[in-house]
Amino acid sequence: MSILVFGSTGQVATELKSLLPDAQFLSRAEADLSNPEACATAIASHKPSAVINAAAYTAVDKAESDEDMAALINGASPAAMAKACAELGIPFVHVSTDYVFDGQGETPFTPSDMTAPLGAYGRTKLKGEQGIALAGGAYAVLRTSWVFSAHGNNFVKTMLRLSETRDKLTVVADQIGGPTSARAIANACVTIAGQLQADPVKAGLYHFSGAPDASWADFAREIFAQAGRGTAVEDIPTTAFPTPAKRPPNSRMDCTTTFDAFGITRPDWKADLTDVLKELEVSV
Repeated sequence: MSILVFGSTGQVATELKSLLPDAQFLSRAEADLSNPEACATAIASHKPSAVINAAAYTAVDKAESDEDMAALINGASPAAMAKACAELGIPFVHVSTDYVFDGQGETPFTPSDMTAPLGAYGRTKLKGEQGIALAGGAYAVLRTSWVFSAHGNNFVKTMLRLSETRDKLTVVADQIGGPTSARAIANACVTIAGQLQADPVKAGLYHFSGAPDASWADFAREIFAQAGRGTAVEDIPTTAFPTPAKRPPNSRMDCTTTFDAFGITRPDWKADLTDVLKELEVSV
């Protein structure tokens, strides 16, 4: 199966490169994500057997003042990609986010639950989901959360950097979700693309996040424990750490349908964290 991947340097795209050495990866220079027509043209010219979109506008806070650009990259371009794939009769796999929900309550969100984004980033990602569904092809939108890896900017690397100079850190404890390794997401995308090619009826919305659910503070404590850092973690509420964009307090995701359709289980984020720390050469 010849796979075309949008994205080249992001966390998931980097992991896809190790999984798919023969795939074609399009950087932003090769496919302008702010130009939906250019994205569609790239698919038509490469004529792959499947497409994975691992690129996005991910600056959550910046999106509050840059929503038009975020809407092009997260909304219009994925919709154009999905339409191009539908016209070629090939699967399209797209990574989305828990930010499409308002994060209320404590029950894990299912793919069929009502969406209600709290900010611009979530709104633009939801536009992408809706456009992909309307394209009518064999698609899978994979909503995930709290992505981490040995690459790029993420919570794990931030905590490790801060722990080098601080004995104690305050970390938000009233946001709960499933940390998810980029490698696990990449593996899931490849599995889904293959199964969609064989069985397009599986098209739809799916959830994928690491287990068990935890708070950011819990996540930080596990990072320091595994890395052998003595940095203490003090729990704080979200209100003590204001940001331009509101974060959903409940990012728990029900991944049952992902297992039922594709046989993909929720990954153990603590085990994946161990692998990431080894890659970063900081584990004990």
